[in-house]
Amino acid sequence: MTNLRFTIAICPALTALLLTGCMVGPKYHTPPAVAQGPPTIYKESPTQFQDTDGWKVAQPQDAMLHGKWWEIYGDPELNALEERLNIDNQNIKQFFANFMEARALVAQARSQLYPTASVGPSYTRSKSSANLGRSSQANTGSTNSVGSLPASISWEPDLWGRVRSTIHEQQFNAQLSAADLENEKLTEQASLATFFFEIRGQDALQAILEDTVEADKRALELTQAQYETGVGDRISVVEAQNTLQNVQSQAINLGVARAQYENAIALLVGANASTFSIPVKASSVTPPPIPIGLPSALLERRPDIAASERNMAAANAQIGIATAAYYPNLTLSASGGFESSTFKHLFDWPSRFWSIGPTVSETVFDAGLRRATVNQFVEVYNADVASYRQTVLTGFQQVEDALASVRILSQQQLQQQEAVKSAEEFVTLETARYQTGIDPYVNLVTAQTTLLTDRQSVATLRVQAMTASVQLIEALGGGWDRSQLPTPAQVSEKLTKAETTVQR
Repeated sequence: MTNLRFTIAICPALTALLLTGCMVGPKYHTPPAVAQGPPTIYKESPTQFQDTDGWKVAQPQDAMLHGKWWEIYGDPELNALEERLNIDNQNIKQFFANFMEARALVAQARSQLYPTASVGPSYTRSKSSANLGRSSQANTGSTNSVGSLPASISWEPDLWGRVRSTIHEQQFNAQLSAADLENEKLTEQASLATFFFEIRGQDALQAILEDTVEADKRALELTQAQYETGVGDRISVVEAQNTLQNVQSQAINLGVARAQYENAIALLVGANASTFSIPVKASSVTPPPIPIGLPSALLERRPDIAASERNMAAANAQIGIATAAYYPNLTLSASGGFESSTFKHLFDWPSRFWSIGPTVSETVFDAGLRRATVNQFVEVYNADVASYRQTVLTGFQQVEDALASVRILSQQQLQQQEAVKSAEEFVTLETARYQTGIDPYVNLVTAQTTLLTDRQSVATLRVQAMTASVQLIEALGGGWDRSQLPTPAQVSEKLTKAETTVQR
């Protein structure tokens, strides 16, 4: 009889162990990113154009940036700011905390694979009423003491893969969070580089205006001397004064944009804008050759594409979770312990009690709730597929846009530099004609204004080319690639004490 009871008790557990390998729901396969497949070459690739003067890309074509991509610009100050950003940027810290939270959710999901055990020791002492029963006059009531030390264990085997699908979902979500973290890093790093080159552009414009101010001062002194000696007229002096004042006004106005860019960088590196500053340094650098790689590599390089793909995988796991609701649930539970009216007999063998048995539950009618739930998550997955493909198409668009900007701006710079040379010759010739009295001063003003405008255009184009190169690097995914994405096993590792410390 005892063997029969044991067999009856152990059979459900053995059955559960045999069925643990079952998983319902669709298996995940990454859908094609684009219907026609990725192109074999970028439309704006240098190999597609004959005229590539001023426009260089790194060789070989399939090379890519790795790690600290900003070091390609060779600017120690930019390198130092980027390092500060990676440590102190508050948005990056927020995304890192989100990643840690996602990893904690993986641990929560994994805990459902194991039994739940609990203990609940108790002690009660009670006295019954003396007025209970028919002979209440003789009844003085009774006092009882009960001590109990129960323990229980409960386990719901993962027969149909609901728990494992939940674990997979949380692992995919953690990977998604890791990709979001890398995408945020790239965004913040690219913003810092853009603002840095904008500041350098403002400093270059400031140097141009300061040179122009000095030239206009000399021109004013010349016209003033000519007027005082009777060679020139008053209108030339007024025109020279007006020209100088306008340039001085432009030089002052540059401080507005520079201050804003400087304060923006302070925010990015986690510094107080009131105590942060970047030294003035005029720069005339040009974009370095940037390795663009092959279009097929873009799917592996951009963290936003990786995040979108992991989102699809998580949505697919949700379908499995919803599908498991169609199948019965088995719960194995056991409880036991000791119970006695006196403490000294609490742990005696006769004080023991126990119970054990399985419970099977199945929903027989839910008015279509389970089917609607499965359909809901199927459509969530379909929407995520469309979002993934849109993200991929957006990535190719951004690369093509950035390549076009780098190419066109580099060629425009060459043309504008030729314009500066012509304007310089224009000023030289017009200065000689004015000094000899052939042309009025207004002609010289026109020549000076043309030169200033052309020089400003060159400086502006140089900044645009530098920021376009940053946009190209960002569109290509920076120095990241999918191999850096943590694996499901890695996101399932236990969090360290440092990672779970409350920030103060």
